[in-house]
Amino acid sequence: MERKHPRGIWNLFFIEMWERFGFYIMSAVYVLYMEKALHFDDAKKGVLYGLFLFASYAFPLFGGWLGDNVLGQLKTIRIGAMMMAVGYVFLALSSADNHVFFYLGLALIASGTGIFKVNISVLVGNLYRAKPELRDAGFNIYYMGVNVGATLGPAVATILGIMYGDYRISFWAAACGMVLSLLIMQFGQRNLIEFDTKQSANFQAEATAEAITMDPREYWQRIWTLCALFFIAALFWVPFYQNGMALTLFADRSTVAYKFLRPETYLIFNAFFILLLTPPLLALFSKLRSMNREPSTPVKIFLGLLIMGFAMFIMAVASWMGGNADIPVMSPMWLINCYLVITLAEILISPMGQSYVSKVAPPKIQGLMMGGWFASTALGSLSSGIFGSFYSRLSHDQYFMLLSGLSVFAAILVLLFMKNLKRFAD
Repeated sequence: MERKHPRGIWNLFFIEMWERFGFYIMSAVYVLYMEKALHFDDAKKGVLYGLFLFASYAFPLFGGWLGDNVLGQLKTIRIGAMMMAVGYVFLALSSADNHVFFYLGLALIASGTGIFKVNISVLVGNLYRAKPELRDAGFNIYYMGVNVGATLGPAVATILGIMYGDYRISFWAAACGMVLSLLIMQFGQRNLIEFDTKQSANFQAEATAEAITMDPREYWQRIWTLCALFFIAALFWVPFYQNGMALTLFADRSTVAYKFLRPETYLIFNAFFILLLTPPLLALFSKLRSMNREPSTPVKIFLGLLIMGFAMFIMAVASWMGGNADIPVMSPMWLINCYLVITLAEILISPMGQSYVSKVAPPKIQGLMMGGWFASTALGSLSSGIFGSFYSRLSHDQYFMLLSGLSVFAAILVLLFMKNLKRFAD
């Protein structure tokens, strides 16, 4: 695999790994910090959780434009990483008596994350302009880097929580992760600079030539096709981002507690299962590709949505069997199995969606369109937080069944748009 893929994919793997290490440390303790240290109620936690995620994934629209038209991808990524590092420091300095640093930290992390993620995703797509048949696999490799960091982050947060009992120590660790990401980027940029749309003359010439030859009607058809995908993807992220809200509260209130299995620990399972499942899935898709039977990207997305519906159904059953009472009696296996199913859905949707955008987006606005993908995540995550404010108002089984139904509805939409989505998939 390594001999076939561009060397730059491994640089991006580790840059993203350490960025996600910091982000997922913060994600693992964010709601718990608001509850136990800042003493916010569920409604306020839900709104702040949703707003933070919304901002993190709405800023890519600006970040994509910035990378496309002003700074290029590498400079924009570097600025975003610096903003996040400072933001984590502000969170570490916040307290129940100092909410100003808490809100400043959230603002810096959200905006920094937004301009960082969209541009690193554009670089991944740019690496495979000469090897389009490997683009899906390349995004899967990159996504494994995401989830190595996402595995390490909550694990470190758990260890620090046991050792110090202070969530602010975890924020300091997140800041260290961003420093490592910046260092790796600095030493590995020689493998990436030729794929930066503002720093590579060859890349600019190719993109300009492709834009000139593209029929205006096709240009707009591609944009509208991506907009349909963005709306459908937003529906997927509503249940997915319950991992930091409803699923964390279920772990805290309804699940049997163990010393080394704390509420913030459960996010590890999502990332761990991605590392476990991605290699065999890549091998399966590679074999199917060699037989000319690999499912198209839209079909993978359809299957992922159905699987997410099943994951939420698992939690509905768990709630009906005792989780509704908010008494710590439920086995951790309910959440662990739910995360296993969520992970399979995520592998089929998140990296595949980014790969699809890099295939379909007109070359001159790749960053903006990739920003649109993350904006769909913003809409879904904001809706997830708003929906999360009802966690204590509905019975939990009703809450999760509504999320299951939403996922099935999104899968039906994919079927309705399948012809248009497949048109540009290959």
